[in-house]
This record gives sequence, structure tokens and C-alpha cells, in this order.
Amino acid sequence: MGGPGGGKTHVALVKARDEIRSGVLKPGQKILFLSFARPTVARIIEKASELISREDLKQLEVSTYHGFAWSILRSHAYLLNGRRSLQLLPPPEAAAHLTDIDKAQHENEKRRLFEQEGRLHFDLFASLVSDLLRRSDRLNTIFSDTYPIIILDEFQDTNSDEWALIQQLGRRSRLIALADPEQRIYEFRGADPRRVGDFLESFSAAHFDFAGENHRSGGTDIATYGNDLLTGANKGRTYQQVKIIRYGFLYGKSSHFSAKTAVYSALERLKKVPDKSIAVLVPSKRLMLELSDYFSSTSDGLPELYHDVAMDAEPPALAAGVIATLLEGGTASDVASRMLGALHSHIRGRRGGKPTPQTELDLAGALSGFLSTGKIRGAKRQLIVSEVQRISELRQRLEFTGDPSEDWLYLRGLLASSTAEALRQVATDARYLRLLHRGSVLRTSLGALWRAQGGYRGAEEAVRSALMQEHFAAAQKDWRGIHLMTIHKSKGKEFDEVIIYEGLYQRIAKAPQDPKTCAQDLLALRVGVTRAVRRTTVVTPKREPCPFL
Repeated sequence: MGGPGGGKTHVALVKARDEIRSGVLKPGQKILFLSFARPTVARIIEKASELISREDLKQLEVSTYHGFAWSILRSHAYLLNGRRSLQLLPPPEAAAHLTDIDKAQHENEKRRLFEQEGRLHFDLFASLVSDLLRRSDRLNTIFSDTYPIIILDEFQDTNSDEWALIQQLGRRSRLIALADPEQRIYEFRGADPRRVGDFLESFSAAHFDFAGENHRSGGTDIATYGNDLLTGANKGRTYQQVKIIRYGFLYGKSSHFSAKTAVYSALERLKKVPDKSIAVLVPSKRLMLELSDYFSSTSDGLPELYHDVAMDAEPPALAAGVIATLLEGGTASDVASRMLGALHSHIRGRRGGKPTPQTELDLAGALSGFLSTGKIRGAKRQLIVSEVQRISELRQRLEFTGDPSEDWLYLRGLLASSTAEALRQVATDARYLRLLHRGSVLRTSLGALWRAQGGYRGAEEAVRSALMQEHFAAAQKDWRGIHLMTIHKSKGKEFDEVIIYEGLYQRIAKAPQDPKTCAQDLLALRVGVTRAVRRTTVVTPKREPCPFL
């Protein structure tokens, strides 16, 4: 166990290297290193390449829990449901499917989809693999023989299904768990404060404590501040590398002015640092989108700040499905039908796991009804249909350039200029799609379609496939530049500087009078603060500053 930057990953990789060098592994055996997030996996792979020789790396497999579970389910799920075909249900499609089903019935519906239709929701991965390994000693033996040593990163964040899977893996494999109980910020998804104790008891495990170690921000007092936060010892103290900015009302300027100037100050401090990285962390998605719009503007005499936004998958993915229907083309009536179908999914699923308002469900239902009957009532709904038909007709006369990014942006612009609000929302959500950068799977696939046929027939499947690959990919993300995300999204990452910003109404301490919520918010703040290598700046309202500071 150890705190942020305490060297847990480093020591685990050295342990893996020494085990490989000792010759303890038989031919075909590997050490498995499991983590939750794809960016974390990429960082582990990068670190492993520095510590372990290229030849020895062949005996280390680094994956997400989801990726590992999928490798088992795609070949053995039929043992649980008797179906030979298995179709993944991506989170955006799952959100659209579940949105009008009572939340208490979601688990039953996910099980029904798997057992009766062979459609697999990501939330079932751990529980299904746990079932497989519990019910089949042969499978359990095969996988434990393949991976005799398994390293479990961020163990404190495991939910009950993942813990059940780990217990099955631990029947025959040697487990090494890396944990920091003070980074347990995922209680909302089932992380249990007793999990580390359960591990020690279940496996009679040896316990090593790296408390006080700091290899991320060594030579700074960032980790000290993070630890002091937990006890309140930070209040009234001065720190060299953690600064608090209390902002007030500035006449004629945006309330987010201080956040943007804090980023420019960080850029100035880092101007001589090659490949600099800055994270701007906020407590809510709503504030993240507000701040992104402000960063992208030239308001208040400040230039635009180019930045990346860590958006949830559902809105941009479902918006991409709408644009893909236009890119693919076909007759005007065919394009309009497919576009309305994709718009139906976008309206139902864009809020992810949050309930979709009844007005939006009614709108989606009306569009679905129009596809069946050709009839629709209500001025706003008729406007959507007429706009879809107009754009589908316009699509017939378009001449694309063959540059997937340029053609995509043109189509997005058509939707952005529509008089129908639902289509403008698609364009807004599509702004956060991060799959069209040079060298991406989607751009490569669309480029291949163009070279083969001079068009984009097959674009819809290319988009769906690229989004699925993105979910599993562990490719190294380029963290250079400015990255805007929620505090929770920063887990497992590190940046040269971190700026934590709370608005006047979207606060770090969401419910100051609720001890349980406060405890979770405090742990999240500590995680955010300790993502920095060089400096952390917290920007809070002067009128009502964050109570943790």
C-alpha cells in the first residue's frame, strides 16, 4: 500500500522483472498486470519498457479488467447462455436501450439481453467471468496456469463483481494487490472500504506499506498537501508548490475568467518545459462543458485556448452515428430513414446512465413512430423531420474532398446550422469526438473506404467498429497540452501542472452538511491535487471558498 506517486507500480514492475528473470515461468506462461483505465494501462506499458528488457516484456501482459474479461468471454460465454454468437453492447447503445426501463430492473434486463439475445453489456463482464471460473475447474486451471502471477492495480476501487472474479483467480494464481485506501473515490460504483482488509484476510497476504514515499512530485510539497487535506492540517499553512487562488466578481467579465488566466500563468511557468502537460480539473461535467466553451472563445480579451475535453462516451458516440449516416450516403429517402433512426438513439441515450426526461423520450418515440407510419404531429417534431429530409436531399449534391476529417467537419457544420434544435445538439455533442486525429483507427478506416470506392459506403460500420476499438484500446495517449476533465477522470494520470477549478455553483464539496458525501469529495480532491508533478493551483470563489482549503 502507498499514497499517490509512492512507487507502487514501479515496485510491482521490478517484482515482475525479477520473477521473469528467475526462470519461474514455464514456456507460454505470463505475468498479468490488470488496471482499470486505458490511460493507466498505457502508462504502465511505457514504464515497463523502461524497466524490463524487450525479450522479458514478452512474458508480461498488461490489460484492463474489461480487456482481460473480454478475452475469456468471447471464446467461452456460450458455456453460460448456450449461444454461439456474442454481440457487444457498447455503452452508448446500452444507454439508449435502458433509458426508459426502471432502474431497479436494469440488472435483470442486462442479464436477459445476454441470456436470450446474446447481447453483452460491459457491466456483466466481471460477474460472468467469475461464474465461468467458479463453475468450471478446468477453465480456472487453464487461466491460472497461463497467468500464475497476477498484479492488481488500484485494488481499492474494485466492486463486488470484480472482487468475486479476483477471488476465483486467486484460487490457483499468486496475487499482488496495489492499493491506496485514501484514493477510494468510486464508492458510487461499489468500491468498499473493507476491500483491502478482505484481501489480506482471504489470502493471508503479506502487507508492505510505502506510506511517505513520493516519486511523482519528489522535491515538492504536493504529496504532503494531499495527505494534510485528509486531516485538515493544510488549513492556515503555506505550501510552495500548492497555491490557492480566491477569485471574486469582475465587472464585465465571465465568472470563469480566473480559471483561464490561471492556465495562461501555468503556460508561462512551463514555457521552457518540452512536451508540457496541464490538467484543468472541475467537479462536474456541466462545468467542464461551460469551461470548454469559454476556453474556445476569445471573450474578455483572452485568446482561444486549444484543449482536449475528457467527455463521456455516449453523447459524441451517438452523435457520430448520426453524422455517419450522412457520410455513408444512399438515396435521399434511405439517408433520411437511417438518419432519423440514429437521431432516435442519440436522443434516448446521450445522457448515459442518467434518466432521460420524458419530453425527450416522447420525441424519440414520435420519430420512431414516423419511421413506421409516415405520420408525425407537433410543429417542433415536424421541423426535425423536414430538416432531416432537407439535409438528406442536400447530401445527394455534395462533393466530398476525400479527406475524412474535412468531410466530417463539413457535415457537422450542416447540422450545426439547422433550424432544428435536436440536430444542433448532435453537432454540439460531435465536437467532443476524439477519433478523427491523424493516424486514428476511424480516420484510417474512412480513408481506406474513400481510396477503394471514391466514397464512404460502409462509414456507419467503420464508426461503430472504431468506437468499440477505442473502448478496449490501450494505445499511448498523448498527454501533451491542456486537458480539461472532471476530478474523477484524473485518476491514474499525471501532469506537469494541475489547476483545480470550482465554479460559483458547481462545487467540490457538493453537500457540506453530509459527512459521507464530504468524505468522498475530500478523497477526490486529494486525488486531483496529487496528479501534479511540479505544481497544483486550486481556484475557488472568494465569497464562499471550498471548506477543505
